Amino acid sequence: MHYAGPTEVQWHAKARINAGANFYIVGRDPAGMSHPTEKRDLYDADHGKKVLSMAPGLERLNILPFKVAAYDTKQKKMDFFDPSRKDDFLFISGTKMCTLAKNRESPPDGFMCPGG
Repeated sequence: MHYAGPTEVQWHAKARINAGANFYIVGRDPAGMSHPTEKRDLYDADHGKKVLSMAPGLERLNILPFKVAAYDTKQKKMDFFDPSRKDDFLFISGTKMCTLAKNRESPPDGFMCPGG
């Protein structure tokens, strides 16, 4: 699958308008794209929200930003990311989860519901 970053987040929002939606929840960075040369995400966590607030034709869509969730290593549970404690949080991507499963490793305690 190829990702289109900010263009993709706009397309999804416009598609929902065409389907009759009045609200659109936008969360993390557009499509979770990695930077091509640096070990970081290409877009900021709130980039999708910023792009949608500037996109023409989306004025009638109520954009609902969703807080970024991450694994709190101190409390050993998922929680909303607190930038003032950024070193206490771990972002576990879908790719990381697939790697854990492939290697028969478990995610950290509190990351998932034990019952599934």
